[in-house]
Amino acid sequence: MSYRWSRLAPQRGVPFVAVLATSAFLALAGGLIVAGSAQAAALPTLSLTVSASSIAVGGSAQSGAVNVVSIASGVKEASAILFLLKPGVSVAEVESALKGGGGKDPNRVSKYGSIVFDAEAAPSPGSEAQTTLQPGQYVALGAPGEGPPKLHTAFTVTAAKSPMSLPTPEATVRSIEFGFRGPATLHDGELVRFENEGFLVHMDIAFPAKSNKAAKQIVKAMLAGKEKGLEKLAAGAPFSFAGPLSSGSYQQETITAKPGWYVQACFMETQDGRDHTRLGMERIFKIVK
Repeated sequence: MSYRWSRLAPQRGVPFVAVLATSAFLALAGGLIVAGSAQAAALPTLSLTVSASSIAVGGSAQSGAVNVVSIASGVKEASAILFLLKPGVSVAEVESALKGGGGKDPNRVSKYGSIVFDAEAAPSPGSEAQTTLQPGQYVALGAPGEGPPKLHTAFTVTAAKSPMSLPTPEATVRSIEFGFRGPATLHDGELVRFENEGFLVHMDIAFPAKSNKAAKQIVKAMLAGKEKGLEKLAAGAPFSFAGPLSSGSYQQETITAKPGWYVQACFMETQDGRDHTRLGMERIFKIVK
């Protein structure tokens, strides 16, 4: 298993996505979704560098809009996560919650804070996405390789005198219980915001289908929980618009994926063990030039 939602999400969706995901794709992923260069250059940059033994935070740590650069250093694959602590919560409490199973089900750590950013890290120069940071105490979490996050470092985001605002996205895709809301067509080069408007933690994954007919077959099978053989209908490996995010969190990127038909999905689990895809968290959309 080599795909990123194995780090924070439960495992019921693994067979299908594990067949699709390959290490070669992870090297490609950084080129699929990046922050728009002109727009990103105008924003302060926060860097998250994940190695086999640490996650380092660099650059701007002030409130407001920020361009987050996630770098995998010396590891083939990694993810970088920003967790905002609630006032009065200590870093030690968060560490204890993660060790107690919160890393496998991020809904369990919601009483301590919120996941405000979650992205795949790529080799230098890294992957890029935009978000807004509130002042407060944060923990940067890193997951080199498979499994839940193992690395962490605490840092503080101070209040900026004049916090910047994010560029206005050209489209917004929203996660809710249990579905996605957004335009049926996205455009290559378009700045898109991916936002969790549900009460639960949701992820935003997409993978290409061979055709519209194939996409419909994938959706039907996911609703029925019958994932065996679906890789034959896929046109490539999946990629992440956003990893598991807490309610109200969002990040935005410029779409540079290949035009075609895609299936968007959330593979988180309910408390009774059902994939969110079984409850309707998948949809078909198209990317065009």
